[in-house]
Amino acid sequence: MSQIGLGLAAIGRPAYINIGRDSDLGADRSVETLRREAWELLDAALAAGVRWVDAARSYGLAEEFLAGWLDARSLAADVLTISSKWGYAYVGDWRMDADVHERKQLDAAQLRRQLAETRALLGDQLDMYAIHSATIESGVLEDADVLAQLASLRASGVRVGLSTTGPAQAATIDRAVELGAFDAVQSTWNLHERSAGDALARAHAAGLTVLIKEGVANGRLTAHAAPPPLSAAAADLDTTPDALALAAILARPWVDVVLSGAVSPAMLASNLAASSVEWNDSLEARLAVLSEDPESYWRTRSELVWS
Repeated sequence: MSQIGLGLAAIGRPAYINIGRDSDLGADRSVETLRREAWELLDAALAAGVRWVDAARSYGLAEEFLAGWLDARSLAADVLTISSKWGYAYVGDWRMDADVHERKQLDAAQLRRQLAETRALLGDQLDMYAIHSATIESGVLEDADVLAQLASLRASGVRVGLSTTGPAQAATIDRAVELGAFDAVQSTWNLHERSAGDALARAHAAGLTVLIKEGVANGRLTAHAAPPPLSAAAADLDTTPDALALAAILARPWVDVVLSGAVSPAMLASNLAASSVEWNDSLEARLAVLSEDPESYWRTRSELVWS
């Protein structure tokens, strides 16, 4: 079983904010093509030992693609861990040039509506359901109605979690741990954005499953845009920048699952090579220069173009 899971953010909808997406995914972004490519990707992931698959209501048709694949493959319920998220709605109408691709609404009405939609597709195969991009300022962690619904879902046997975003991820993670209402947290941590590390270590120590998203910084830590220190270190080790970037995450003792955002079997194979890279103190020191101020990191991320 691989410690690397598969996130479906980039394969379930035609546009996303990953650098190099045009060459990675190609020009044909029809529903039929992306469904076929999603199934091919899921087949490759299963064969490679990937056992965690993560989706969200806002990932276009990702849940639908996943549900169709699960049904076609007739997999036993315990073969994969399936997680999804609520809070954003996909509103891009399958257009590359949409003015808005997703809309955030973190309230009890959205939770009720989207949980029903997720259940209609994934049914009892849903293992974990998370708040999508929770923040302190959103107020969702203090919403009694939301917390009550999540507690009910948890009592039914579905684990509940949250994903985090923004330069104040650590505060959100610590508040979630304090509440004792969550089983898992999914956060951004990569060689550029390390600010949530200590809080994630505390969450892990408290018993939460820690999942890492955006491990290659939306393509900034891949061959498409890798900074020279990462490219040079990867070349010295005869590996790829993405594999080295993900190896850095796998080396953290508080990480349970690192989510690959691959859109093809070849990209997934490159990501999975991280498991064979031996991270060490020399690499830690050599690549420390890549760390960015969190405010700067999230500002850069917000300026990435949907493509």
